Amino acid sequence: MGTEQQKVAVVTGASSGIGAATARRLAAEGFSVVLTARRTERIEALAKEIDGRAYTLDVTDRAAVDAFAASLERVDVLVNNAGGAIGSESVEAGDPADWLAMYQVNVLGVLNVTQALLPTLRASGDGTVLILSSTAALAAYEGGGGYVAAKHAAHTIAATLRLELVGEPIRVIEIAPGMVKSEGFAVTRFRGDEAKAAAVYSGVSHPLSSEDIADTVAWAVTRPSHVNIDLLVVRPRAQASNYKIHRD
Repeated sequence: MGTEQQKVAVVTGASSGIGAATARRLAAEGFSVVLTARRTERIEALAKEIDGRAYTLDVTDRAAVDAFAASLERVDVLVNNAGGAIGSESVEAGDPADWLAMYQVNVLGVLNVTQALLPTLRASGDGTVLILSSTAALAAYEGGGGYVAAKHAAHTIAATLRLELVGEPIRVIEIAPGMVKSEGFAVTRFRGDEAKAAAVYSGVSHPLSSEDIADTVAWAVTRPSHVNIDLLVVRPRAQASNYKIHRD
């Protein structure tokens, strides 16, 4: 796990996609990485690979989050990555249960983990809270109402927290990815429909990868302590907006 002086990074939703790629990249940057997710086997295998620590966690369960926080002696970086989209229905046709599920993980999950770890981040003397939002946090698009609303809320958490913590030794960073072809994201959104998921990336020769976002996360959290990356929007070259995309 490393020495006492080694910085500790917590990554939520680390069992696949951007979270797993970020855990690998931060380990390569010298962090001792604590991986959390609901899928125990996946995070345990990855923790073994990167000499990290796996902790099975549902970020929407506040009691479980508090117990997790109590188990940590040191945290320097928190990467709030756990999230996801469900469904592509219009606002009129959307299922409130889907909206609630998205709000719980994308918003309350971020709130739970951030609140629970802020004292430890503050105690580090040089803490960083990073929120993975989305370009959906900045602009609406048809069929994305519930996810757009949730990510707008996550964006607002970052902006408000930054105001509230100014003068303290804690940075608040938001990274908003655009089109990322990450493991499972689109499949989950379309309820397991692989064809619909594949169509999202149809004709786009180079969408972003999970590793691209992990690279961005690592760059942002390793800037000198006085440098705060408030908001970094990352899109593939082929994407000019949420719905302006060049397809071959």
